[in-house]
Amino acid sequence: MRTSLENLAKQGVVSRSMAESVAMRIKDLRKKAIQESFQDFSHAGHRLEYVATVRGVDYIDDAKASNLNSTWFALESMTRPVVWIAGGQGKDVDWASMRDLVARKTRHLVCVGADNRALKEAYGDLFPDMVEADSMMAAVQAAYLLASEGDVVLLSPACPSFDLFESYQDKGFQFKKAVCEL
Repeated sequence: MRTSLENLAKQGVVSRSMAESVAMRIKDLRKKAIQESFQDFSHAGHRLEYVATVRGVDYIDDAKASNLNSTWFALESMTRPVVWIAGGQGKDVDWASMRDLVARKTRHLVCVGADNRALKEAYGDLFPDMVEADSMMAAVQAAYLLASEGDVVLLSPACPSFDLFESYQDKGFQFKKAVCEL
């Protein structure tokens, strides 16, 4: 917009000062609109969403992470040891591609899903105490028992979970409900 106004000023269609004042007015309007939009912004749920702290352990809902890239970001952003709840319909997921990151960031792995063979193949040797859960309630309870004060329990499945849940929102809500019942 500014370039167009400068061109008009150069061509003598509008004065340079007029072009400057219009450009500043547009800038101020945009700045105000951006500020107002941030005031009304509410966090989109199930994306690295803090749920609660129980017995010194933070519970984080990242149910929206239904692919490896999203889960990689979630794990990479953790600064404390993680009890990771993962899994679902991920037999075609390249779990091994995150092996180094998982080994560095994760203390325990809880698998939630109907078929966890691929997760066990990729990480079984890293987590001999790996737990398989057939519900979110069972997964959260297992994570609760495995976690130590200062840990983070992170639900970040890395794949879709239509085997047990209607949607990522359903998965996230079940996680939150289970955490609240601890």
